[in-house]
Formats: sequence, structure tokens, C-alpha cells
Amino acid sequence: MNALPTLRASLLISCVAAIVPTAAIASDAAEDRDYLGREIVVTGEREGYGIDDGSSGTKTPTPLIDVPQTISVLTEDQLDDQSVTSLNDALRYVPGVSLETGEGNRDEVFIRGQETTADFYIDGLRDDLQYFRPLYNVERVEVLKGANALIFGRGAGGGAINRVAKRAQLAEQFVAADASVDTWGGFALGADINQPLGDSAALRVNSTYEEFANHRDFFTGRFIGFSPTLTANLGEQTKLILSYTYDDDRRLADRGIPSLDGAPLEGFDRALFGDRDFNRSDVEVHIARARLEHEFTADLSTNFSLQYANYDKLYANILPEVILTDAISGDRTVRLSGYRDTTRRDNWIAQGNLVWQPSTGSVDHMILLGFEGAWQDSANARANVQFDNGSGGFTSKVAVPLAREIVIPAFSLTGLVRDRETDLSTYSFYLQDQIALADWIDVIGGVRYDEFRLDSFDAVAALDVSRNDNRWNPRFGINLKPREDVTFYASYSESFLPASGDQFLVLSPSAAALRPETFENKELGVKWAIHPGLLLTGAIFRLERSNTPAPDPNDPQLTVLSGKSRVDGAEIALAGQIMPDLNVSLGYTWLDGEIRSSTSSAPAGRTLEQVPSSQITAWGRYDFSDRFGIGAGLIHQSKQFASLSNNVALPGYVRVDAALYYTLNEKVSLQVNIENLFDEDYFASAHGDNNIQPGEPISARFGVRVKL
Repeated sequence: MNALPTLRASLLISCVAAIVPTAAIASDAAEDRDYLGREIVVTGEREGYGIDDGSSGTKTPTPLIDVPQTISVLTEDQLDDQSVTSLNDALRYVPGVSLETGEGNRDEVFIRGQETTADFYIDGLRDDLQYFRPLYNVERVEVLKGANALIFGRGAGGGAINRVAKRAQLAEQFVAADASVDTWGGFALGADINQPLGDSAALRVNSTYEEFANHRDFFTGRFIGFSPTLTANLGEQTKLILSYTYDDDRRLADRGIPSLDGAPLEGFDRALFGDRDFNRSDVEVHIARARLEHEFTADLSTNFSLQYANYDKLYANILPEVILTDAISGDRTVRLSGYRDTTRRDNWIAQGNLVWQPSTGSVDHMILLGFEGAWQDSANARANVQFDNGSGGFTSKVAVPLAREIVIPAFSLTGLVRDRETDLSTYSFYLQDQIALADWIDVIGGVRYDEFRLDSFDAVAALDVSRNDNRWNPRFGINLKPREDVTFYASYSESFLPASGDQFLVLSPSAAALRPETFENKELGVKWAIHPGLLLTGAIFRLERSNTPAPDPNDPQLTVLSGKSRVDGAEIALAGQIMPDLNVSLGYTWLDGEIRSSTSSAPAGRTLEQVPSSQITAWGRYDFSDRFGIGAGLIHQSKQFASLSNNVALPGYVRVDAALYYTLNEKVSLQVNIENLFDEDYFASAHGDNNIQPGEPISARFGVRVKL
């Protein structure tokens, strides 16, 4: 493994050397082409909730209406109007996405019934450590649904979440700041400064400081974020974008509440089932990115991106396992366990794309040729909590009386029960062609090849295990366009995930021999651009998952392939500007997910975990005048099961939000956001049957925005 840094450096230098000389080739001027989206010019005017850029779904300059796939977009205006500062909160308003509690320390979601902690990206590059992602330096959030291996590589079985980062703008100088405080006592401060540096360069700095508070006992925390970015024109056809992000998140790790009699425990919505001093999550993130874009001609362009990310995370918690009831007295106790876990990770990613738009007779093509190399080093260690048993010994689990503030006996940490290192390397090549056969029919087809190698060393078990995977993943779609503003489409796509978990922190000998999990997505849909800035979409789909690993029923220390699951669904959404003063983002999703073959984890026919059969998301803003506006939102999720056991159900709920906006003058605006207006009792998410997160009661956030 010691030779890997040298090998990586050599490969990266070779990649740069292959791209940079071509950037010096002069060519005719042409409009910007950027597969991560057209450059956003800051004008001071609201952009609304609609967007027509679908380039993240194809890595080519493709309108959203022509991408044969369901894509939900949260624009910066919508994020600002909702006054959300974290990705987790923003995703509540995306149809087809349900939240996982993430053990109180990370973003974790279900997309079309598929759980993931790793399918998160920034500007199309993987950002996969388990942590809470902020939005202070983000232009918009995109959720690309269905299997996405051709664009994103391994994983992305149910979909991928891409954040498009803010860039320095050459055309305008501005200083913007915002501040907000909520009724729990939390507050946030932010700044966004853009400064042109002559005619061909600009610097932009985004920063934030936030302190957390909510309804849960003892919850506290703070976040510091700093992100400068530089944009420079190196010629008429060449652009360089450099960026750096530093995020420092420290908060209490809250595992939520346990269940009782098949439902979340009642009467303890505020109680911390942990230790206020021991339960913590500390994460420090450094991400540096460079992107070079060059246009040879109006029909031929290239881009190259390089990213280095360093993550350092500590996570410690005591958590509830189950409620126990004494058969004689009826007294209730809660059984607790705990651990302390650390993860360090370094990621290197190099990605290059060539986009060519030739014509062969009357047929137009848009050809994408790309490569990606990624190298990841991870180190993970864990020590368990051991409780004083009161007689001079220790126990790994303890039962304490159920109370609003539980009393935890003295405890300490064991030696390391995990001490492992992994080296992951992937090499990928992909080819895609978008073919305009006629004005009324387009075809998209492509394939990606991934070569995957994982080396794992477990110091506790003294095991050194490796696995290699080579896989081709296809994508195919067809668009029928009876009118320019209407598209009917059909698509098929695949993705895969090696049988070692989506974080690749350890590899067991039994898992090393298993075939990768596979995901197949079939989708029929329609998109209608009612007018510029307003898009109506609808789709029906089937997502099938195969080769899912599970414990061997004859030996739980071994892993076997457990079979198949299926999710059938339908989704309809409307996003954009209905009238000059009314912007909306509306969505409805129906899902039916079940296990298709009996396994040691669940029998055939059992409902998939945390997959509500119906989900409604609705948000809108109406401006009565240039100064005064209102906002309103609604989230509905039907009943869902907390885990595959189907023993505990989270009740369905409806949450209503509201907002008021007032503009004092051209520079200063005020807003008030009210969450859970009717004080609904609900449970927002879970991590298994006994880590359930109660939703917040009614609360308000008061904010001010200033732009100079």
C-alpha cells in the first residue's frame, strides 16, 4: 500500500498533462458549455423555483425536459424562502425521498426505497463521508432518481443527491449577509462576498457560523463554514475554477427515542436516552477542487476536475436498545449500550469529459467521452462502552429505570473492538451518445466500465482481505416530442454496489467472495414545459434490487446473498412560476416496496423499511406587492415501518409550514418562517425500531438579509 501515493500522483499528473495542453489550442469563441450547468449570472433578481438545466443528468448541456429521468431541483430561492441551512432539512420537500435518523450524526436518506449514506456529490464529484452537509455555499440541490451508474459510478441505486456550489462571478461586485434566530435559541450568521479582480478573474467568499438548538433535552452544537472560490478566464475559450471548503461541525449526538408495543414511546418526545456529556459528533472537513474548462469550437469542449477531500470524524453515543417491562410489577426500564467511533478519510478524485456535437447527415449527435479515477484511504476504530454493574465488574448493556431524565451508571471504554484500514481505488470510463433522429424523436444510450479494488486490513481480527470487481453498466432512453414543449420518455438504467457496504470501512472474507448488488430502474414519464420557468413532470417506475447481502442464518458471522426486493412507484411534480407573483414546488409520490424472496433478514412479501406508500410535498410563495409576500408549505407522509422487522410503525402525519416576507428597501429584507404551524405530533425518521426521532413542535425563525 505504501506505493499508492506515488502511483496516484503519477496518474493525476498524467491526467492533467493530457488535458492542459489542449486548453492552449485557440478556437472560435462560443457560448459557455458546462455539464454542471450554465453559469449563473448574479443580477439581484429572484430566479424563482423553476430551472431548465438538466446537465447533471447527462454531463452534457441538455435541457431538463430532454433528460429521460426524474430530477427534482431545489433552487437557491426556494432554499432561502424556506430558511433551511442543512441538506437534511431541505430534502424533506423532495418527493420520493424519506429521511433516516442517521444515528444522530449524519445525512442518511431513502430514495425510491433505497437507503444510502454515500450517494452525495458536490459539482458531480463524490462527497461520501457520513456527516451533516451544510448549504451556505450551495447554489441549488438536485436529486436525480433511479439507478445512476453511468453518470455517478458505483452506488446511486435509488438515486443521487448533487449540490451545485456557488462560483465567483466575473460581472458583478456584491456583499450579502444574513442573520436569523429561532424560538429555541439557535441562530445563524452568514456572508457572501463577490469581488471581480480585473476583467478576467473574480473571488467569492461564503462563510457561516451557526449555533444549534431544538426541542430535545440538552441538544446543542455549533457549525463553522468557510468557502472561497476563484474564477479566472485564461483566454477567450478557457476557464479555471478553484475552490476550497472548510466545515467544522460539533453537536450532541441524539439517537432519539425507543418504541413500545409497536409504536414510538409516548410521553418522552423531549427525553435524551443518552449522556449529555458523552454523546457527541465532531466532524472536520477540508475539500479542495480545481476545474478547467475549454472550448475548441462551438461543437467541441472539454473539462477536467480534480478534488482532494480530507475528513476527520469522532462519534460517541449511549443509545436506547429496547424498553423492558417487569412481568410482576409492571415497572419499565430501558436497556442501553454505547460506543465511541472514529473515522479518518482521504479522497482523491480526477474526472475528465469531452463533449462533441457532430452531425451525420440529418442526424445530430451529442457524444460524451469521459474517465474518472478515485482513490480513498479510510481508517476506522471503535471502542465499546462498559457500564459499572455495581458489584465491582462491568457489563456491555445496562437496564435503567424509564424516566424523563434517565440516570446512567458510571461507565468507561473498552479497548478497541475495531481497528481497520481500507484502501479503495476505482478506474472508470464511459461513453454516451444523445442522438436526435428527427425533430420529434431523440435517443440516448451509453455504457460505463468500472474497475473496483478494495484492500481491507482488520488489526483486531488480524485479517487482510481484498476484492476486485469489473462491471459494465448501461443506460438507454428514448424521447418522443410531439411538440417542442412536451416530451414522453422511456428509460432503462443499471447500477451496482460491491458487497461491503456503501462506506467501505471493512471487508469480511465471506463478503469478499459475493457478487455485487445490482439495481435496475425502468421508467416511463412525461414532461411538459407549460411555459418557460414552469415544468410539469410525471413518471411511473419499477426499481429492482438483487444480490443484497445478509447474515447467514446458519452462521451470523458469515455473509450471504439474500435475494431481491422491488419498488413500484409513481410520481408527479410541478415546479416553477405559475404567475408572475406565484412560485410553487409541488410533488406527490406513491411507492410500493417489498421483499421478493425470503432471507434470514425478512420473508418474501414483507414491506421495505421507511417507505411511505404516499407522500406529498408542497411549497409556494406569493408576493402581494414588491414589498410583501407570504409562503406556505405542507409535508405529508403515510404510515411507514421503522425497519424490515415491520414490528414498529411510524404513524402518518401532515405538517404545515408558513412564512412572511417583507422588503424594507432595495438592500434589506425581513422574513419569518413558522415550522409545524398547527403543532402536529409526528415522528420524522428512524434508525431501526428503537432509535426514532420525534418531529419538532411549532417553532419560528426570524431572519434578515442585507445586500450591498
